Amino acid sequence: MKKLFKACIILLLLAKSGIAQQKTFTNPLLPSGADPWVIYKDGFYYYTNSTGHNLTLWKTKDITQLKTAVKKTIWVPPAGTNYSKELWAPELHFIKGKWYMYFAADDGNNNNHRIYVIENPSADPLEGEWTFKGQVGDKTNKWAIDVSVFENKGQLYMIWAGWEGDVNGQQNIYIAKMKDPYTIEGQRVKVSSPEYDWEKYGDLGAQSNPPHVNVNEGPEILKHKNKLFLIYSASGCWTDYYTLGMLTASKNSNLMDPASWKKSPQPVFKQSPENGVYAPGHNSFFKSPDGTEDWILYHANSKPGQGCGNERSPRAQKFSWSVDGSPNFGVPLKESEVLNAPSAK
Repeated sequence: MKKLFKACIILLLLAKSGIAQQKTFTNPLLPSGADPWVIYKDGFYYYTNSTGHNLTLWKTKDITQLKTAVKKTIWVPPAGTNYSKELWAPELHFIKGKWYMYFAADDGNNNNHRIYVIENPSADPLEGEWTFKGQVGDKTNKWAIDVSVFENKGQLYMIWAGWEGDVNGQQNIYIAKMKDPYTIEGQRVKVSSPEYDWEKYGDLGAQSNPPHVNVNEGPEILKHKNKLFLIYSASGCWTDYYTLGMLTASKNSNLMDPASWKKSPQPVFKQSPENGVYAPGHNSFFKSPDGTEDWILYHANSKPGQGCGNERSPRAQKFSWSVDGSPNFGVPLKESEVLNAPSAK
C-alpha cells in the first residue's frame, strides 16, 4: 500500500508540474479519410479531408485523437452548379486575418474539375459564416485539382495539379502568383511533369478512356531554413505505387522559373509491403504543439489493390532532417506500431 501511495503522489506531482507522461497512439487516425490536411493555430489543430460532397472540419488539441474530436460540416455546395459534386482535397489556410478553404469540385464530370474557395473572418473556422468567393484559376481555365497556397518573401503563391490541354492523359504541377487569396495574377508556370519510371504507374485498362495516365499531383510546400521543398504525389492513386516525390528550390530564387526547382531522382516516401502500407501519398505537414517536432500527415491503404476508394486512411509520423537540410521521411510505419504523440507544451 505504501508503494502504491508513493506512486500516486509522484504522478500527482508530475501532473501539477506539467511533466505529464507521454501519450501514445497507433495509426490510422481515422478509419477513412483521403487527402488529409491539418493546420495548427492558437492551440488547436484544424483537420480536414476529402468527403466528396461537402467541406468538413475537425478541431482538437491532440491531432492523434481525431476519432473523438469536435467535427462540423462548414459548407455544403448548392445543387446544380459547376462545383456541386466531387469535392476533393480541401485545404484550410489563415491569410491576413481570415480563414480560406480551397477545394476542387465539378458538376459530376471530372473533365470540369476546377479550384474554388470560401472565406470566413471568424477567429474560429468552426464558427461564423463561410462565404463562397468563387473559382480561383489562371486565364487558361484548364482542368485543376489539389490546390495549396503558400507565402514566400511577402508574395502569395498557388500551386496545383492540372492538365496542359483539355484532354486527360497527364497531370502536371503548376505555380502562379496570387494578387489576393482568391485571385491569380499573371500566367501559370509548369514546374513538374512525370519523367521518371516511378512517376508513371498509371494503367487504367484497355477499356478505359484514357487507358493510362501519368500523374504528378497533391503539391505541398515544406519550408526549412533557406529552402523550399515541394512534396508531391506521383503515379496514379489507383495503383499501389502512389508515392511522394520532391522538388527543391532556394527561398531566394525566382519561384516562377522552372529551372529554380530541382527534382529528386528517387521518391522520398513510398509503399512498404513489409509494414502493410500501400500507396502512401497526398500529404500535409505540421509541427508538434511545442514546436520542436516535424510531422508528416498522409493517407495510405492497408492492403494491396485498394486503389482510390474509402479504404484510404490518414496516418501521421514524425520525420527528421538530413545533413544537407532535406527532409528524411523514412518509411511508412505499421498500423500496429505504438508511437509517441507529438510533443506537447
